[in-house]
Amino acid sequence: MNLRIVGLGLAAAGIIALGGVALAQNVPEQFVVSGKAAEQIQDFTTINLATAERIAEVCEKAAAAEGVQISIMVLDNDGNHVYMDRMDGQGYLNIVTADMKARTALLGREPSKNRMNRVTQDPTQEFQQIQLGYFPNSGGLPIVVNKQLIGAVGVGGSAPRVPVWSDEICARKALVEVIGPSVPPLVQDLPPRQNPNPGNAPVPRFVAATPPKSSLPAEFVVGGKGAGNVFDGNQISLAAARKIARVCRDWAASKGGTMSLYVIDNAGEFVHMERMDGQVFNNIRTALLKAQTALKTRQPTSIRAAQLRNDPGGLPRSSMFFDFFAVSGGIPIVVDGQMIGAVGVGGGAGGGDENCAIEGLRATFAEHVTLPVYPAAAGSGRAN
Repeated sequence: MNLRIVGLGLAAAGIIALGGVALAQNVPEQFVVSGKAAEQIQDFTTINLATAERIAEVCEKAAAAEGVQISIMVLDNDGNHVYMDRMDGQGYLNIVTADMKARTALLGREPSKNRMNRVTQDPTQEFQQIQLGYFPNSGGLPIVVNKQLIGAVGVGGSAPRVPVWSDEICARKALVEVIGPSVPPLVQDLPPRQNPNPGNAPVPRFVAATPPKSSLPAEFVVGGKGAGNVFDGNQISLAAARKIARVCRDWAASKGGTMSLYVIDNAGEFVHMERMDGQVFNNIRTALLKAQTALKTRQPTSIRAAQLRNDPGGLPRSSMFFDFFAVSGGIPIVVDGQMIGAVGVGGGAGGGDENCAIEGLRATFAEHVTLPVYPAAAGSGRAN
């Protein structure tokens, strides 16, 4: 009898397990990581790079049609970065809030506007929301397909003109076009709460009389109004950052590998990020650390990686006090002698992270870019 009960229990468990698999498989493969890549990360329900990229592209197209710029971040269902773009002219607050909105939607499994509305109705909730890691502001939406959460998207950077335009409207338009009409309708906008003690302090304007200029070709850097917004004529443009990534992605795929990549501007802010399917947290995180280290040191991270192998003395000091990451794959982006950002690649890329970054830089900037040159292969600029 006991054996029969155990057997029935195992059978029931098997049915439950199979049911779970069937539910996971209800998400069409075009939206999620599948095959060997999914087996590698042990997850068949996480948003893939192709879907994340399409969401970003649709939202950016809608923003351009409205004459505004946005930053957009797509996270997977574990909270890892999958894809990110910063349109030219976006500053720190625009960029970081896109990530915070996406994370809030992921944590709460609901639009970040719900958190904003609760705070609007009861301001005493705001402190608790912040303590719990939420950012109570509109613009973050969970990405749900067939009742399965596969990720989240956050949009920041554009002033709302409800009901015509807002960060959230941009995100939803993209989800409807990419995922389909099953995307839930927008949450109601509550009127903002009134300040009970409004002040009358004068608010200064801060606008440069002369827009910043650059000696670099226009396709390489942010120019015009975008440059004026950030007071910098030497920030890498989104178009250039995406070309670096696309070439590196294709090169890694041609080698049978995958990669994660970050491009940051010369202020250390995200410009573009992507994670190819099958990459895990370690690959994603190291790509960012490499880009940040290359920016701080203004040198390829392969220099410190080689120095570490030759003499590990000083590594604790560099790691703890300066937060350097001494692994090859990060390169400052120096064009015609001017540093405009940094790129970091992690995950192996099939033929070496640094080599992948070099392929992207060379294809984007040709002879204008400075590349690492190794004594054993002088003139080739390639790692062994």
